[in-house]
Amino acid sequence: MAGIVVVFDFDKTIIDVDSDNWVVDELGFTDLFNHLLPTMPWNSLMDRMMKELHSQGNTIDDIAEVLKRVPIHPRAVPAIKSAHALGSDLRIVSDANLFFIETILKHLGIMECFSEINTNPSFVDEEGRLRIFPHHDFTSSFHGCSLCPPNMCKSMVIKRIQASISTEKLIYLGDGSGDFCPSLKLGNGDYVMPRKNFPLWELICRNPGMIKAEIHEWSDGEELEDVLLHLIKKISEENNNSAAAAMLIPVDCKFETMSAQALPQAFPVPH
Repeated sequence: MAGIVVVFDFDKTIIDVDSDNWVVDELGFTDLFNHLLPTMPWNSLMDRMMKELHSQGNTIDDIAEVLKRVPIHPRAVPAIKSAHALGSDLRIVSDANLFFIETILKHLGIMECFSEINTNPSFVDEEGRLRIFPHHDFTSSFHGCSLCPPNMCKSMVIKRIQASISTEKLIYLGDGSGDFCPSLKLGNGDYVMPRKNFPLWELICRNPGMIKAEIHEWSDGEELEDVLLHLIKKISEENNNSAAAAMLIPVDCKFETMSAQALPQAFPVPH
């Protein structure tokens, strides 16, 4: 194993658009969405939009077909396959929803590259309507982070991942303002890859001193592939050198066990 955990945002990181907006726009419900947007949280609005789509005769298959047409840079899929082939543990942390993400990943043939998906749960009910729920149930409690939307604080997921690994390095890729909070949780020796000229990149540019991780920007799928694979190979070489040195010098170490706050379970990816 490469000893590397790579955490991807999904919308505008793996794919080139926001999957929620893509479905709403492609099925002709943009005006209603914009009308309702000021009245409720985004996550609740998407569940409401699925109700509206269903009431107008749009089936779950119609939604899936729209998702299969989602724009994606041609180098994004090869980048993910190469990172997986190099032994990295790939995970997703996204404010989209499970049905949208799984449908797209399966269509692209990269579902098996990811070990887990952390996102808003969703399922198709007995009437054939897609239901979307919050990752964090904000109707019963506040997750305690003022930087993040009420339904999901990605740093809570990052902290759980950090508590579950020992010496692995983290690489975090994202674009949006919701990716700033988890970027703050990365430590020295970790890496953050913000998409250039997107909100995460702008927040990091304004607050560089708040970021402990090494920063590597990217603009499109081609740069994502180049930067990500370079970092994976660099970390792997460093790990190999450290392992070789450790064989020469006996070391007696004790690792302190970290406890993580109880979180909604990640969705395991079946293989």
